[in-house]
Amino acid sequence: MVWLPPTLLSLVVTLTGIGHAQLWRDELATWSAATRPIRDLVRLAGTIDAATGPYYLFMHGWTALFGTSPTALRLPSALAMAAAAGLTARLGERLGTARAGLLAGLLFAVLPGTSRYGQEARPYALATLLAVFATLLLVGALRRSTWRRWAGYAIIATALGLTHLIAVTLLVAHGLVVLLAAWRGPTATGIAEPAHPDGPGTVGGGVGRGRPGTGDQRAHRGLLWWWLAAMLPVVLLVTPLVLVARGQRSRQLNWVHLAHLADLAGLPGGVAQSRVVGGLLVGLAALGAGRLGRRALLPGVAVLLPALLLFAAGTRVPLWVNRYLVFTVPFACLLAGAALAAVRLVPAVAVVTLAGLLGLPDQAALRRTHEWPRTAPVDYAGVARVIAEHEQPGDVIVYSPRQSWLFLDLGMAYHLGSHRPRDVLLVRDQRQRADFWASECDRPAECLAGVQRVWLVVSGRHTDPLAAVPGAKGAALRDSFTVHAVWPRPGLTTTLLTRR
Repeated sequence: MVWLPPTLLSLVVTLTGIGHAQLWRDELATWSAATRPIRDLVRLAGTIDAATGPYYLFMHGWTALFGTSPTALRLPSALAMAAAAGLTARLGERLGTARAGLLAGLLFAVLPGTSRYGQEARPYALATLLAVFATLLLVGALRRSTWRRWAGYAIIATALGLTHLIAVTLLVAHGLVVLLAAWRGPTATGIAEPAHPDGPGTVGGGVGRGRPGTGDQRAHRGLLWWWLAAMLPVVLLVTPLVLVARGQRSRQLNWVHLAHLADLAGLPGGVAQSRVVGGLLVGLAALGAGRLGRRALLPGVAVLLPALLLFAAGTRVPLWVNRYLVFTVPFACLLAGAALAAVRLVPAVAVVTLAGLLGLPDQAALRRTHEWPRTAPVDYAGVARVIAEHEQPGDVIVYSPRQSWLFLDLGMAYHLGSHRPRDVLLVRDQRQRADFWASECDRPAECLAGVQRVWLVVSGRHTDPLAAVPGAKGAALRDSFTVHAVWPRPGLTTTLLTRR
């Protein structure tokens, strides 16, 4: 039952305040995609965000059952992180000791990053769960190869790749461990060594024993063939998704810059959502790696190889985003748990508690806003309240900019629903375009003819919102309307315009 305390702790921490922060831009994209009919969802994947398409399909079914409130949208991620904490503890027990597993799971549960991505309607928490689950199944298959074990590993590994393409790098780390096990035997990887309450020892059972004189080279080589067979469904199902996503990269990641060494240095604080806690995690993980010896191979490469592969790719192609590597955090916690297990339980739990206390400011901040930096929130709900309180029949709404990752129109659609003013410049909406952005009227002055009151929603804080609207849209508004009232909100400015 080593998995139970981390699971419950993670569930309590992650569910606390899960609905407080309003949906941020990425979650608005999830809501927009998940609430479309399946046919439109498939069309969307052909245009943009194919990499997240399987997650959107899952969320389509989820929202049909549980609704689209912030809590409902985020609940799968919270449950996934809780399960990941439990499986982290179980994996730590298999690789080290029950105490090491317990401490690793508890540490993972209190990290601000666990709450951050456990309270977000995006695929990173599910990918984290599947990463730990696939690794746990791999350990079992290497210790005792059966077709059922490898089939289970193949299923979860495929699900991992479909949930988060970057997480396929973890399977490369798995392959490295399997290759060493096939060459030198599982003992060389540390996987054949068991976990028992007081420390390392030996196990029985099949190929996984790794004792001299047990098993043979043929059986060891069979591990590689089993792993390659397990990768077949991954290749067959994930490769088409990779090819489609690759063609969408210029639109999907046009906000990402090439990676630099400073980005790699900032990774621990990014995935932990706290520089102090991230630094503590790295220090403990380094100590744990030294204590584990060869048993540190699997969690070690599960942390380092995905990060290094993504960084190497990110120096040539804009791909480096800290949150893409959240799935590696449990493996860093496994190493840290091994370090903590070297001392008595009470001081070890005190260190876990310290990590939780150091992360409290970030825990509080992420429950206020999911935007980054957290000092720059975007208050969609506040703008929606202003419009709802002052709207009159016949009012229309205009957004600037429309083609923005802030998704101003999706934010108003989520918070106001069918009660929002008519989108006067709208020509084709997101569903019709199979996109996250709508298209607008080419001749704004004509589309605004006869309109008396316009709600203008502009990104940023502006003392003169009309001056912030560029192009023909701005010219049409300035020529025919005057500012009646302005309501600045964090990250946005709402303005009521009346005809001159």
